[in-house]
Amino acid sequence: MSVKSTTQGKQVTLHNGDPMLPLSGVCIAANQVTTHIINADCAIALKALPAMSVDLVMTSPPYADQRKHTYGGIPADQYVAWFLPIADELYRVLKPKGSFILNIKERVVNGERHTYVMDLIIAMRKRGWLWTEDYIWHKCNAYPGKWPNRFRDAWERCVHFTKAREFAMHQEAVMVPMGDWQYARLNSLRKADHVRQESRTNSGFGKNTENWIGRKMAYPTNVLHLATECRNKGHSAVFPESLPEWFIRLFTKVGDTVLDPFMGSGTTLRVAHRLGLHSIGIELLAAYCDAAAAQIEKKCICKAKESSTSRSFPSSKNRVCRSKNP
Repeated sequence: MSVKSTTQGKQVTLHNGDPMLPLSGVCIAANQVTTHIINADCAIALKALPAMSVDLVMTSPPYADQRKHTYGGIPADQYVAWFLPIADELYRVLKPKGSFILNIKERVVNGERHTYVMDLIIAMRKRGWLWTEDYIWHKCNAYPGKWPNRFRDAWERCVHFTKAREFAMHQEAVMVPMGDWQYARLNSLRKADHVRQESRTNSGFGKNTENWIGRKMAYPTNVLHLATECRNKGHSAVFPESLPEWFIRLFTKVGDTVLDPFMGSGTTLRVAHRLGLHSIGIELLAAYCDAAAAQIEKKCICKAKESSTSRSFPSSKNRVCRSKNP
């Protein structure tokens, strides 16, 4: 059973008992999972959240000079100055072993890629963030197009920031099947396959093929081959549920808290609720807040959540396209 309540002018308490300043929005509680949807500018609303209360920040802010009809647009030259105060608040609310995934992409300005994303990464490092990794989202069903000086955009960055070099990470949760190549290759091992073979290029890498015998799963790469969202979700820039789901599985456990300060249509919150995590979404436009709350009530709160003591998540049913190469 779900309980939905408005939070206008009320003192709100998070699931762990931490107080949150009064903000306009709704709170949905179901199956021991709470979802807070806040209708406000995240630069203001983030100040209301308790320090070190979030395990994962997963978001995709408006890209420079894009979505002007929705959010007004931020000029590329002003993007870093606009985002840094938000990044400072995200640093404050993130737990010491938490992660921040920023889905973003450089845009073309005057015929070349603008450097605002790289400038932002450098500026955030100067303010204490660690630029831990870059994940690439390969949009394997990217829209076709033709330009005189470039090809269609088929990838976006998912920049991984942390506060510390040791952070929560559950690599086994995102392992992938070995693939059919193993049946032919591992059934015909050569003598050299039973010992470690160093790379002939002197790169420092090496492999022992024998170690793959009996394995069913392998660790993935940092390139995610995921289809884009093709259905109308009432928002101009919706990413697929499979994108936040992959990072939620990798960086959290059941019962943790996920924050999306640019919630949009609520994709991150829907996935978090389905996987048994508490979540907080902040969105400037009231219509998106209402739509997100309705979707969570309709599709997520009726699903049974696994025990909060379990490490495993419910199975994924998102559409994923895989590269042909192992």
